[in-house]
Amino acid sequence: MTTWFESPDDAAARLRGAGYHTDDATALTAYLAGALEKPLLIEGPAGVGKTELAKAVARATGAALVRLQCYEGLDEARALYEWNYKKQLLRIQASGGDQAWSETHDDIFTEDFLLTRPLLSAIRRDEPTVLLVDEVDKTEVEVEGLLLEVLSDFQVTIPELGTVVATRRPFVVLTSNASRELSEAVKRRCLFLHLDYPDAEREREIVTSQVPGLDDKVVAQLVDVVVRLRELELKKAPSIAESVDWARTLIALQIGDLDEATVARTLGVVLKHASDQRRATKELKLALP
Repeated sequence: MTTWFESPDDAAARLRGAGYHTDDATALTAYLAGALEKPLLIEGPAGVGKTELAKAVARATGAALVRLQCYEGLDEARALYEWNYKKQLLRIQASGGDQAWSETHDDIFTEDFLLTRPLLSAIRRDEPTVLLVDEVDKTEVEVEGLLLEVLSDFQVTIPELGTVVATRRPFVVLTSNASRELSEAVKRRCLFLHLDYPDAEREREIVTSQVPGLDDKVVAQLVDVVVRLRELELKKAPSIAESVDWARTLIALQIGDLDEATVARTLGVVLKHASDQRRATKELKLALP
């Protein structure tokens, strides 16, 4: 059994060392996911650090990261495995029809013709691995069925080859923006963590750690504006990563005071919709330059 973290405190310290500032609930759940060898389902709005947590676990533990990016239309061939049909056809042609079909079948359905995709790749790895199934809510409900065998038994069944069982269970993280409700079957197999935007104090810590050259006064001003923006009815609220980008922007522009004119001039760093920028300008009564 792989020991991912020794304790919740160890998880918090090592994740912080990997650049991820975590709260107590996140550190506890990350520890339990490793200790119990249970997949971790992380739900919350876009940009709160769900994907980054999986990356941080990989960095903190020295594990490889295998990522399955979910999207509408994802199927078994892209998630689990598929056969290299072109190579199989060439093998059949090379045999010249001299073999019986049973012999040809045994020849072409072997490891040499198998194309592994993220789920199977993670299961087959002998080294410590973090498997990230990102934005699982973007797939159709049917795709969740592909995950159940992996999430339940950490194995994949290939009809032509048999069942591949993980020799070393990966640390599995599923993320969801909650655009649709996931099935109870998937949820039942996972630990659950809801991530929301951090409070002002923790966001200041995050920004300061990522952009150490920015004056503390400007960091406080920036976080204050970001918090106010998130309270507006926007199409897309600023993410933590966009807060960090804004801080880097201020460093690049050598700005020592985040006044209203500067906010208005650099708003495109954190708000990516024109309607959001107009609403922010109006609601926050920003003075346009």
